[in-house]
Amino acid sequence: MRTFHRLPRILAITVPLAAIVATSACGTSASDEASPASTPVATAAAPAPIDGADGVVSQNRLGIGTAQAAAQAALAKCQADGLGFVTVSVVDRAGNVQTMLRGDNAAQHTVEAARQKAYTAAAFGANTSDLSERAKGDGATVADLPGTLFLAGGVSVKSAGGSIAGIGVGGAPDGMRDQACAAAGLDAIAGALG
Repeated sequence: MRTFHRLPRILAITVPLAAIVATSACGTSASDEASPASTPVATAAAPAPIDGADGVVSQNRLGIGTAQAAAQAALAKCQADGLGFVTVSVVDRAGNVQTMLRGDNAAQHTVEAARQKAYTAAAFGANTSDLSERAKGDGATVADLPGTLFLAGGVSVKSAGGSIAGIGVGGAPDGMRDQACAAAGLDAIAGALG
């Protein structure tokens, strides 16, 4: 119980004392302002707003209809090539799944592979087949980043010069065949991108 009674008394002494010390260390007096030898204190300017007057940044993202059209076109291409056992994932730039289609008899590992390929393409703004060289090397590489997969099969969706989404396909016996399906998905929505 004594601790509760002593704490306010300690605070009553130390808080004003700290304020006095801080004021004397940082403040100026009338004699300091008149002194030509005093050092002016630099003040930081307020940061400029990032986007608009309220500092809010907008983010481009595929609409659900466009994301579904891309996934359906990618799966249709795989099915036409006899690869209906793949999974197609369309994600936004942050890796959030917007739509996913799992083909007939697609194995469970294809679900995560498609999502990771799509995220890798979206995050890096490049097709995963072009990124695979970055994942090679001694020691740590970009391949160690959680949630990424540097295998062919992911394509970047760009609008207004920036990556806004990724389309990933997983499950074909060759990553370049996965990527051909993902590219078909991108081709299907190319007219909708700005």
